[in-house]
Amino acid sequence: MVKPKEALDLIGHIKDLLWEKKAEDVVALDLRKVSESLDYFVLASATSAPHLQALERHLLEKLEEEGLRPRPTEGQSPRWVVLDYGEVVVHLMTPEAREYYDLEGFWADAERI
Repeated sequence: MVKPKEALDLIGHIKDLLWEKKAEDVVALDLRKVSESLDYFVLASATSAPHLQALERHLLEKLEEEGLRPRPTEGQSPRWVVLDYGEVVVHLMTPEAREYYDLEGFWADAERI
């Protein structure tokens, strides 16, 4: 289990890694006050399917170098990738998928960090 301070450090690190590969509209949400089962989301947009794959590869490689591996997930698509690092879940999406699924709207009561 990641402690809150460690989770915030991981979120900052993930955001930096995403910006290195030119992710767009990177947002982190603190879901602890609005969900009993979720802690933090990091959302980011990719400009295309290849860009989405590049963001995913970059995060996986860099975090694995630090001994962090995501939990297994199902249902990956060319428009939306989910990387579950326990307390921090990363959602990488094309702009169309992000607009359609509107996670930020669904979790509108969550604090942005």
